[in-house]
Amino acid sequence: MRTALVTASLIVTSLLAQGPYGPGPLPARLADTGGGSQLITAVAPAPGATTGWLTWWDRRAGRWYEAGSAEARFGAKGLTEGASRTQGTHTTPTGLYELPYAFGIRRAPAGTEFRYRRVTPDSWWCQDNASPAYNRWTEPLPAHCAPGEAEHLAAYGEQYAHAMVIGFNYDRPVRGRGAGIFLHVNGKGATAGCVSVPERAMRAILRWANPRRHPHIVVGTESGTLAVTRY
Repeated sequence: MRTALVTASLIVTSLLAQGPYGPGPLPARLADTGGGSQLITAVAPAPGATTGWLTWWDRRAGRWYEAGSAEARFGAKGLTEGASRTQGTHTTPTGLYELPYAFGIRRAPAGTEFRYRRVTPDSWWCQDNASPAYNRWTEPLPAHCAPGEAEHLAAYGEQYAHAMVIGFNYDRPVRGRGAGIFLHVNGKGATAGCVSVPERAMRAILRWANPRRHPHIVVGTESGTLAVTRY
């Protein structure tokens, strides 16, 4: 897993003027797509937006092709640069991230090859900055992670029916930057910092994602005002 924070050289440009993409496939206009042949792009029209568009792409014979798309929701306070994000701000971090694994309260959709972990009544995501388990799945909740600083995954039956972990602040967590950023099923409105899509789209993404093709996700804005840094 890549661990270094690379300079802010990847920008989602303003070429997204015609429809959700503009001229040419978006991945072909990015400086870095993670090195794999599958990519998810989550694009908002502006930093303060709470909705946008998510597309998943395949690279074949040197060219990128759209595999599917859906409307997306972002943080209630919009998007912000991942390298300077602060925990608890309800912002979605921009950047290029790995997708460590998928999880869900329900069984994985038929045909899913991606690593998929089932949620149990004892499944928690620790967000306690003082805990050694910060920004990690814990089962059961350890004593060093305060219950008020952890998310009980089983309590989100709608959102976590199916989800993927977004590798923001994941490999070498920086305390206070944020924890528990996922791609998951829509809830009632904007998220607390995650990216969400309709359930049918989330299920389609899980069937599409191929671990041998090393899919990544890139989050950014049409305006290009947010540099997309990479972890």
